[in-house]
Amino acid sequence: MNKLTRNMLLMVLLASIVSCKKYLDVNTNPNSPTAPAINGLLTRITQNAALNVYRVSNITSYYTQYLASPNASSPTDVYEPIDASSAWTSLYDNMTDAYDLEKIAASQGATQYQGVAKILLAMDLHLVHNLWGSAPYTEAFSGNTLTPAYDGEESIYQTCVKLLTDGIELLKKTGSTRTIPVASGSAVRVDLIHNGSTDGWIRTAYGLRARLLNQLSKTPQYNAANVLADVDASYQPSSKDAFITVFNVRNPWNQAAVNNAGLLLDGWLSSYYVDAMDGSTFGFADPRLPLTASLTRYNDYRGTRNGAGRVGSGTQKDESYISLTGYYSSTSSPLYIISYEEVKFIEAEAAFRANNKTRAYAAYLEGIRANMNKMGVAAVDRDAYVNNPAISVGEANLTLQHIFQEKYKALFLMPVTWDDARRSNYIYQGFQLPLNAVENTYIRRLVFPSVETSRNGKNVPPVPDVTDRLWWDK
Repeated sequence: MNKLTRNMLLMVLLASIVSCKKYLDVNTNPNSPTAPAINGLLTRITQNAALNVYRVSNITSYYTQYLASPNASSPTDVYEPIDASSAWTSLYDNMTDAYDLEKIAASQGATQYQGVAKILLAMDLHLVHNLWGSAPYTEAFSGNTLTPAYDGEESIYQTCVKLLTDGIELLKKTGSTRTIPVASGSAVRVDLIHNGSTDGWIRTAYGLRARLLNQLSKTPQYNAANVLADVDASYQPSSKDAFITVFNVRNPWNQAAVNNAGLLLDGWLSSYYVDAMDGSTFGFADPRLPLTASLTRYNDYRGTRNGAGRVGSGTQKDESYISLTGYYSSTSSPLYIISYEEVKFIEAEAAFRANNKTRAYAAYLEGIRANMNKMGVAAVDRDAYVNNPAISVGEANLTLQHIFQEKYKALFLMPVTWDDARRSNYIYQGFQLPLNAVENTYIRRLVFPSVETSRNGKNVPPVPDVTDRLWWDK
């Protein structure tokens, strides 16, 4: 079966699924099934879980300055409040489907599906938590109200942790009445992330929980030992990361590159990211830059400063963009949820905070190497970079800034780097406020979207400002 045929079959499968009632829906279709096919529902949710990472990243990547707008003083560049209703709706649509899948699976005794559903629900809920803090959860999915109350910020966080813990326990159980099909060869997959691998889902859940536990680094609740325990149970070098490679048409970052090539300006790289990679900031080039960025007409790499906009017409390739053939942005590039290298950087930070510098340093270097190997960096270029004295600083000289900086480079376009920026107080070398920023300090959160304020305004918590810190960032 060729790739086109597989994608066509997947599109038919996804189109056949009708999700259950969502609290944002106004009308109910009497012809819609109340219990969607469990396999089709899983396919839809696994695809959208990864697509939601992209949707959120298409906001956060401007705050972490991977991307910059081609337009001067663009709202996302300069910290004006934005209306992220589209991302909010996509997240809640997928969470509703995951909630429905969990209930259907529980009623059938299908503990494997039930465990995966809880993990998928935690993925999207954590993205909501990281952007907005408080959110509807307890009353959001029952269908009993269109104006659900908001759960508090810390309550949402604890719910995410519990969902992951419960998901792990369910997946470790035996006797599930149904098992997720494992497709072989070119067969169409039901589970687009782990292809029915229970071990893969358990390791992903531990990695996600390590991410959550590590997020508390500014709080009294932080426990490095607990973070490291989850790291140990997560990915190993031979493990498969959580990502998808099946899309209705193409990887969405490739679509941004295609749009830009067609003069629908999109996917412009920030000068901060380019300078950090091309040697301008650190004095030596990172071999991953050619695998993410396009060359300018001057045969070099040039970013756009956030807030400044384009220097010319925007059509002459005076600046660098996300590459049409880049590792993360080709037609069928993997779209990541969490990866082995992220887990290694989590390990490096937690071990550092636990004063285990030997473990921290080894994990830090492994995170760099793992990402370069994955991207296809030549061994000679990888080793030259890693062996540079500015990278191989020795365990006694390792700092949190080293760990955060290299994690930033390795996790290109990942939303979690905005969490890191806030936790570290934007520790990145050379990082500066956007030109024409409307705030005099860095952005910390989003305002609630109009889809909520217009329909559920009485329950929406007040947000003083986008520089107001979420509970874990104080």
